[in-house]
This record gives sequence, structure tokens and C-alpha cells, in this order.
Amino acid sequence: MQISRQKLTPYFFLLPALIILSITVFFPAIQAFSLSFTRYDYDLTQAPEWVGLSNFERLWTDKVFWQTLRNTLVYLIGVVPVLVIFPLILAILVNQKLRGINWFRTAFYTPVIISMVVAGIAWKALYTNNGILNQFLQQLGFTEGIPWLTSPQWVLGSVMVVTVWKGLGYYMVIYLAGLQSISPELYEACAIDGSDGWQKHWDITIPLMRPYLFLVAVISAISATKVFEEIYIMTQGGPRNSSKTAVYYLYERAFQDLDVSYACTIGLVLFIGILGLSIINLRLSKN
Repeated sequence: MQISRQKLTPYFFLLPALIILSITVFFPAIQAFSLSFTRYDYDLTQAPEWVGLSNFERLWTDKVFWQTLRNTLVYLIGVVPVLVIFPLILAILVNQKLRGINWFRTAFYTPVIISMVVAGIAWKALYTNNGILNQFLQQLGFTEGIPWLTSPQWVLGSVMVVTVWKGLGYYMVIYLAGLQSISPELYEACAIDGSDGWQKHWDITIPLMRPYLFLVAVISAISATKVFEEIYIMTQGGPRNSSKTAVYYLYERAFQDLDVSYACTIGLVLFIGILGLSIINLRLSKN
């Protein structure tokens, strides 16, 4: 009896969290999955009508969805490599034992604690035609400013900059925790062998930081795939859907058009895509 009680004790501690997760995560996810096979829109007082795979067929021919999916993929390719590499470089720099280094750590981490609403509004002001960025370009001799948020060629990259600026400090802290777990004796032995400077990081830091690199890659990839706040605050998907991502399109269909079942279909496809990315990253991390 005592042995069985010991086995059940951890589950009793987990039970409150499992109940909350079931109510707030698992049950809504199952309900959204079932709604993706129904017609449930406009008049939300009516019961969902079973339509089978009609929503998926509609999704397959939806040009706006494929455009948002392409924008999301571009966002993923543009943001993730930067957020994997540059925070590691920053972490190596701020891991030095120098006077005032804590000030630099704080400065790099400050964007993380700033609300995305505040950050989006501030960057939107910087990107205006008469903003600081265009004024600086005029001082350099450019006669015309860059339409950062009003041109399809510039808008997605401009929003990417905000995501990178906001995430650098967060991923830097993750890397910093990993760097401080590496024994200094390894670097001393590496210096004796003639490997010093940045070469020691290539020989020691990167191999030992591999789990952290894959962790940051997974987290940043999921975050880039689900990007919403920056788009909503700065561009609302414009101009001409050039900055509209899949999650923002889901929001439009669900909360503006009240096309709930179709939004659930988009969400299911996104879930499968994010799950696939996570599995690929986990498989690569084990090799």
C-alpha cells in the first residue's frame, strides 16, 4: 500500500495543473480540431454543421492563405538564423569579466521587458516618412526617404527588424546560462594548445553549446511562425497583404469575419507545420 501511495503522490501534485491545462488548452484544442470539419460562421448561435473536408478544399484554393503562408516562411527564414547566431555573439561578449559589463547585459536585455505594444508604436513612429530613420538618411545625402511600412518590398523586412531587436536579449540570456556552465579550464587547455581568440569558441564553445543552439532554434522558429503582435500594431497585414502572416490571417477570419470554422482549419494547418518543425529540430539535435 505504501509503494502504490508513493507512485500516486506525484500525480496528485500534477492533478491541479492537469485540470487547468485540460480546461484552457486541451479541451479548446480538441474543440478547434472538430470545428475545422464543420461550418460555423456568422450566426454563432446556430449549431456547427458538419461539412467534412470542405474547409480544407477551400483552404487549398485560397490565394490569400498561400500568400500569408509564403510571408510566414520568409519571416521564418529571415528571423531565425539571426536570432540563433547574433545572441550567441552577444552572450560571448557580455560573458567577459570587465568593468561595467552588467550595464551592457541590462542594455541588451531591456527590449525584452518592453511591451510589444509600446515597442511597435515606437518603431512605427521611427518608420514614418518624417521619422528619425528617414531624417538620418537625408543627412547622408538620400533625397527621398524609404517607405518602410508602406511599400510591399520593405514592409516585411522592417517588421522583422523589430522582432530581432525584441528577441536578441532574451536568447542572449539563454546562451549566457550555457556559457557560464562551461569550465574555464577547458579554455585554458585550449590556449596552451595554441587555440586562442575566437578560435577557442569555434573549438570549445560551439560544440558544448549545441543543445542551447537547437533550443533557441526551436523557440525562435515557433515564435516566428506565430508572429502576430508586430503585424497587428505596425501594419495590420498591409500594404496589399504583403506583411500579412498566417496567424494574422487566422485572426482576421475568426474575429473580424466570424468565420470560426475556417479559422480553426488554418490553425490546424499551422499546428501541423509547427509540430513538423519541432520534430525536425529535435531529430537534428540528436544526431
